[in-house]
Amino acid sequence: MASVSAASVTFRALSKPSLKSNETSSLKVVSLGWRKNGFPSLRSSRFRVSCAAKPETVDKVCEIVRKQLALPAEAELTPESKFSAIGADSLDTVEIVMALEEEFDISVEEESSQNITTVQEAADLIEKQLQKKPEA
Repeated sequence: MASVSAASVTFRALSKPSLKSNETSSLKVVSLGWRKNGFPSLRSSRFRVSCAAKPETVDKVCEIVRKQLALPAEAELTPESKFSAIGADSLDTVEIVMALEEEFDISVEEESSQNITTVQEAADLIEKQLQKKPEA
């Protein structure tokens, strides 16, 4: 929670030749204080960098997610679709990652797979893995 305090101070010139004795100068002071853990918008539990995967990669991820979760063809899947919002539990997410590894012939580290929560994050991770993969 933020707190704001303000004060106003007026000074009357006594010895400065540039100000006549009846002129005043006003100085306003404002201080801001943040309680508890500091400035809240700078706190983040996770730093994210998006590399914007190719549209065909996103489409393929959508296709695999749809198949793994047995979603109907008319179910809307977008890059922003969260796995949890479309009915995937943690086991489903593991199965989706395994299907993606098989389809794209990549290996996803367990730590990375735990950070995948949306179609876009999965597609971005695949693109990153494919860029690391040496060409045969």
